[in-house]
Amino acid sequence: MSGSYLTILLLLVCAVGFGVGPLVLAWIWAKAYSPEKPGPYKNATYECGLESKGVVWVQFKAEYYLYGIVFLIFDVEAIFLLPFAVAFTGLTAGACVAMLVFLFLLVEGLVWASRKGVLLST
Repeated sequence: MSGSYLTILLLLVCAVGFGVGPLVLAWIWAKAYSPEKPGPYKNATYECGLESKGVVWVQFKAEYYLYGIVFLIFDVEAIFLLPFAVAFTGLTAGACVAMLVFLFLLVEGLVWASRKGVLLST
């Protein structure tokens, strides 16, 4: 192997080790120091030091998550549009077409969200 491929292989091994190493160490730590079986105290519900009474499940509207997801999508859109706007005069036609495709997909997502009623407050 030439020197450049050896360097790439070494970096690949380091990258995989950097991701897998902490997982292996956490697994070894859990096997060594965690209790074998969960007991009644480990599985008990603990909230503010008091035993919970009544129904512990609270109904939560999933629409709030949809508002958050739509906000994040269009917030990231603004982040991607800023470099495009700054470098607009120096870009090629291919870059402008790529940005138009990006904007088309985002407008399509906005139309979908509008038709699904995500943007309506109920």
